[in-house]
This record gives sequence, structure tokens and C-alpha cells, in this order.
Amino acid sequence: MDINAIRAKLDALNNNNQQREKTDYSTIFWKPELGKQTVRLVPSAFDPTFPFKELKFHYGIGKYPMVALSNFGKQDPIEEFVKELKKTSDKDNWSLAGKISPKTRIFAPVVVRGEEDKGVRLWGFGVTIYKALLALIADEDIGDITDVINGWDLVVEQVQGNPYPETTVRIKPRQTALSDNNDQVDTWLKTQPNPTEVHTQYDYEFIKKQLQNYLNPGSVEEDTPAAGASVETKPESSSPQKTDFTLETATAGNKDTVSKFDDLFNE
Repeated sequence: MDINAIRAKLDALNNNNQQREKTDYSTIFWKPELGKQTVRLVPSAFDPTFPFKELKFHYGIGKYPMVALSNFGKQDPIEEFVKELKKTSDKDNWSLAGKISPKTRIFAPVVVRGEEDKGVRLWGFGVTIYKALLALIADEDIGDITDVINGWDLVVEQVQGNPYPETTVRIKPRQTALSDNNDQVDTWLKTQPNPTEVHTQYDYEFIKKQLQNYLNPGSVEEDTPAAGASVETKPESSSPQKTDFTLETATAGNKDTVSKFDDLFNE
């Protein structure tokens, strides 16, 4: 056995853990700034027939937004808990269910005019912008705004609201090509971040612990998110929530919140 090779390998692993490269999310996500910017939605490399990807996220429960496991066909502890809460007739349970239910975030691949060198990035937005974009596409006088030959650029305008920024979209007055460089168009159509892969997918137990700590703060030691966790998906209007809610269910007795919480997962 080559002991020196073993030591070199160990050093490499230790250095990798200590100096883990951070992901630059500005190369993956685009976020509107105050003022006007022009963008072009492009056909999705993962579903050419539909440029939008809907994903559910948990906000305000852990330190960071968490992508719901149901997006990947897996069981999600928070969504399971919401179902259990709604089985009761307690109004507090239903109120809590509404607070912790996952929220939908939509992602679309875009090229930002004036920043074409940054390639295709993901624009994440809420239901209001989503409806506005769908309405434009559904308009018989507009149609496919992603068409690479006769599509439409979009003006995205953001103003400071009270208290959160407000965003609106409108189409430019004339149709244009995505680019007059065919090679560039080909690259943009093929090289895109995958919206289902760019978010850290936490495991079932991690998400369960975050929920448990949300229900009973300090009851469990808060874990540190894995490297690469994205915080780009947090909506402007979202803010962390804490609750001193004590869950009352049919299993209630003299048990504390954590015990009742576990009962729902162990039945």
C-alpha cells in the first residue's frame, strides 16, 4: 500500500470539505431589479411544448425555502401533516394548515437583453405574473412569445410597493428574432439550467425536523442546509413565520406538541 498516496487523498478530501466551492446563483437565476428590463422567454430544453415549470416550496418553516418532495413524486412530511390537520374540525388546525401549505413558484428560461453573454437563466415568479404571461400567449393576436423567429420580447417593470416590490410585464410592440446568430440560438436552446435540479432536495427527515422545530421552537437542534442550497426562490412578499401553536388533535392529552406531532407520523 502506498501510504503517501493515502495521505494525499486524505488531505484532498479534507481540503474539499473545508473549502467547498459556493454556487453563484446569479448565473442560474435572474431576478428583476427596480426599473425596466427587457427579457425574452425561450423554449424550454426540457419541455419544448411548455416553457413554464411549476414547483411547490415550503416558506417560513426552516431558515431557507425548501422544495417540496412531492415535486419529485416522493412523500413530503409537511404535506402529510397538512392532510392530518384538515382531518380535524379544529379551526386552529385549519388555520395552521393554511399557513404551512406549500406555495407554488413558477420558473421560465429567459435571456436578458443586454446580458446575452450570461446565457439562459431561470426567472422565478408567482401566480400573478404567471397568469399575465399565460394571457399574453392565449391572445390570438400574440400567440407563442417564445418563437425564435417571430417571438416577442417582454418589458419587465418593477416598482417599489408598500412594503414589497411590484412587478408587471408587457410585450414589446413588434415581433423579433431571438437572435440573428444561429449558433447562439442553438446554444440557448440546448444549454439551460434545469428547474427541477437547481434546488437542493432535502430528505424527508430533514424537512420533518424543520417542521417540528417550527411547531415547537428549540425542540430539536437546527440542522445546517447542505451546500448549494438555493435561496433564490423566496418570494418578495414572503417572511419567516414562527408560531407558539400547540397542536390539538384527537390524540391530545397531556402530551407536548412534539409527541403529538410524532403520533401523526407513527399511526
